[in-house]
Amino acid sequence: MSENKKIFTDSGIEIRTVYSERDLEATNNQQPGTFPFTRGIQADMYRGKLWTMRQYAGFSTAEESNKRYHYLLSQGVNGLSVAFDLPTQIGYDSDHALAEGEVGKVGVAIDSIDDMRALFDGITLENVTTSMTINATAFILLSLYVAVAKQQGADLKKISGTIQNDILKEYAARGTYIYPPKPSMRIITDIFEWCSHELPKWNTISISGYHIREAGSTAVQEIAFTLSNGKAYVKAALEKGLDMNVFGKRLSFFFNAHNNLFEEVAKFRAARRMWAKMMRDLGATDPKAMMLRFHSQTGGSTLTAQQPLNNISRVTIQTLAAVLGGTQSLHTNGYDEALGLPTEEAAKIALRTQQIAAYESGVADTADPLGGSYFVEALTNELEEKAQQLIEKIDVMGGSVSAIEQGFIQNEIARSAYEYQRQIETGEKIIVGVNKFQVAEEKQTPIFKVDDSIRNLQIEKLKNLKANRDIAMVDQCLQDLNDKASNGGNLIPSVIGAVEHKCTLGEISDELRGVFGEHR
Repeated sequence: MSENKKIFTDSGIEIRTVYSERDLEATNNQQPGTFPFTRGIQADMYRGKLWTMRQYAGFSTAEESNKRYHYLLSQGVNGLSVAFDLPTQIGYDSDHALAEGEVGKVGVAIDSIDDMRALFDGITLENVTTSMTINATAFILLSLYVAVAKQQGADLKKISGTIQNDILKEYAARGTYIYPPKPSMRIITDIFEWCSHELPKWNTISISGYHIREAGSTAVQEIAFTLSNGKAYVKAALEKGLDMNVFGKRLSFFFNAHNNLFEEVAKFRAARRMWAKMMRDLGATDPKAMMLRFHSQTGGSTLTAQQPLNNISRVTIQTLAAVLGGTQSLHTNGYDEALGLPTEEAAKIALRTQQIAAYESGVADTADPLGGSYFVEALTNELEEKAQQLIEKIDVMGGSVSAIEQGFIQNEIARSAYEYQRQIETGEKIIVGVNKFQVAEEKQTPIFKVDDSIRNLQIEKLKNLKANRDIAMVDQCLQDLNDKASNGGNLIPSVIGAVEHKCTLGEISDELRGVFGEHR
């Protein structure tokens, strides 16, 4: 390799041939567990408690997903992570015309309290933490979860988990929104407020960089756009008069772990430091409200359909990046996910990857093992500097909501995605098995498919539900929800009442569509 050849990270940061003590700044004396938490949010990190090992699962019907959850719990998973199908994500029941062809495909179909009860059958909600990847309808899914917990006789003060609930990144990168930004932000702050009193251990939002990265952003953009969105949620909550030191402790984040090991570790360290300073500057005084706690998932968009077993190696590198970067919880992708939903075998290998990292590699033995590396410290500083410049640009536009409305964030992501793909196609960036080291592939990887007949099962369940409910009570619950939405007042108690009286997800969503309208 020529001495003059320049090497860059995926964020365009130039990598020098060698780093030295000149690249260390005043980070040497920082300790894990102390502000600004660059080195981790706990003093002893994984020596005290390992990260939560989750496997993202959900497909077909609630009953089928429930079997997968029991299997994963038997294999050593200690946190459930629920994937919902597209109709559930955008507020349509399975019998809606727009749900055709999508029921149970990319996640589980949840139409009513009957489905939610079946999803967690035989699982004591007080004993597990549940993460739900849901945004526009997060308030309904949370209400369904609370209703099932109440039926189990659970103490709501002990129920823990997370709803993603991050609508801003839906407008910017993913598209499963329903209502316009203003009412959507109101629903989110209603959740913050209600949970702070009734569900104190619940993470009320998981501010997501994951999907921003999946859409094609760089690591720098992932931090900048995610933290800017976080700032917007904090400001909305402050405008509602909520206590930052209370709701700040229940904010969590969700990041992607990609293949560039050192850039990813530096990204997590920089994000923690930046969020701590941001929260302090916005007025937080409790150190726990300044801690960036995050779930991570290995990079779905990095997985290849070609030579899919190579993905096991990619997921291993990404697992190490997340753990060396100090994640609180992790989901590892199945090697076959570029082809379809993960098979049981692929899900098991993905979980074993985490377990081998935890128990055999030594990465959990000391806090921030890469801290003090000339390279990692320099990279942490550079990522912070570049991300900060981007955040300041967004602040000048009036914050994330304005930047999204102006198309700035979407355009920046699209530009990065285009540049990344261009580098692959020209061979500047090597993807093993895709544009180099290809082989003729004959062996077919088994693919897990969901049958279209699932929709008929869900429609049948909806018919039975509607035949066995008090329709006057349903109408009353929906009217109460309409009144609250129109006149102010926290929506969450009304939604819980509605799902307990067998109102469906689609009925609740439609009632609010009538008040708030739809985002176009």
